[in-house]
Amino acid sequence: MTDRYASFVQSGAGRALVKRLGLPDPPRLRRHRPGDPLLPGPVLLGAATGGRLAEPVGKILTAAGVELRDPAAGSDERVGDAPAQQAAPSPQADARFGALVYDATGITDSTGLRQLYDFFHPHARSVLPSGRVIVLGTTPAECSSPREATAQRALEGLTRSIGKEFGRGVTAQLVHVTPGGDASTLTSLEATLRFLLSGRSAYVSGQVVRVGTGRAEPPADWDRPLDGQIVLVTGAARGIGAALARVLARDGAQVVALDIPAAGDELAQVANEIGATAVQLDLTSPDAPARLAEHLAARHGRVDAVVHNAGITRDKTLGRMDVDRWDSVLDVNLSSQERINDVLLERELIPAGGRLVSVSSIAGIAGNRGQTNYATSKAGVIGLVESLAPALRDRGISVNAVAPGFIETRLTARIPLMLREAGRRMNSMSQGGLPVDVAETIGWLAWPASSAVSGNVVRVCGQSLLGA
Repeated sequence: MTDRYASFVQSGAGRALVKRLGLPDPPRLRRHRPGDPLLPGPVLLGAATGGRLAEPVGKILTAAGVELRDPAAGSDERVGDAPAQQAAPSPQADARFGALVYDATGITDSTGLRQLYDFFHPHARSVLPSGRVIVLGTTPAECSSPREATAQRALEGLTRSIGKEFGRGVTAQLVHVTPGGDASTLTSLEATLRFLLSGRSAYVSGQVVRVGTGRAEPPADWDRPLDGQIVLVTGAARGIGAALARVLARDGAQVVALDIPAAGDELAQVANEIGATAVQLDLTSPDAPARLAEHLAARHGRVDAVVHNAGITRDKTLGRMDVDRWDSVLDVNLSSQERINDVLLERELIPAGGRLVSVSSIAGIAGNRGQTNYATSKAGVIGLVESLAPALRDRGISVNAVAPGFIETRLTARIPLMLREAGRRMNSMSQGGLPVDVAETIGWLAWPASSAVSGNVVRVCGQSLLGA
């Protein structure tokens, strides 16, 4: 679906009108293309006094081919594997950066928050279009004192505000890294940084991602992070599901693409395009979980990642909604996920290091008029993540969800014009996302290298004002 307003804004007349009237100004987003560099410019890497992550992050970024700059050095001065971190930053007026990365783990009380200003203030206008801002911190619950927890919680206000201030497609994220993590933690931190710095995260901003411990394994090739992996995708015939199947296959996965028999022709087309296995199955059938488990066991012997993407809408206000609309949405969007998980886990078809990824929605966070059934189901998906993640930690299986906002699909094309325009503009990007934006985010959570990322609900909404 074409966003005509966004296309008009890119024209000369459109830019002049937007500037004169102060209208929404959708930037041209940098999206991932195979072979692209991670960033369009160097990274300015800084740290608060006593930060524990700057050195390993410097090594990760250097290994990824990123040019690092020292905030205490002149604009032409590069740094090596372990950049100097604790000197007071000096402005680099002529420098332009692909990203600002700051290790805030050393901030242990509210007075230390001044260091954030000292780092970001001189460089706030130096980030290139579609650049990135990442702050590294500690989950408040894992802090050693109430004062430290207070200061670390304050970081969310910083990153969410930066995401709304910097504009031009710049995104801002907070990454919590568990203290004392092992090699698995660093692997998943690298996977997270590679995702958040790249064009894969074009429509993800203002998020908090937790990196803990797990069974993460680095890929042989970061350009194909799913090589050798069996990944199940439900609802794969069209829209986000079809985009997801293509992204996973591009990244090396053997995709098992599932959808209802009525979508068989579209499903076959997607499967043939990417060399996937097509499975026609109604997930609401009583025997669906067992049939699916038998197929996976017979054809592949396991499934490394399960992506619960299948979903439906049956919109009506609650007072006008018949029971069939309620039951069908809850069954497809939530209960079927629980049933499939139960059978696959019981039969041990998901190995240690496996990943479960569910599709929630911003409606499950903020609610939506006329969608009580849908919002209830998607909030339930968030509950599934929050309850299953700790329960499966000992088995080394991660559980996460994505929550899309306004995504340009056939479903959103049916929304009345004014509501559609509001959905597009009410976010920091002033535009709707694309199915590939959701697919890239799910793809990252499905990487074996992301296995220490668990219990997260990542919004793919351009930092929507709804539910913020």
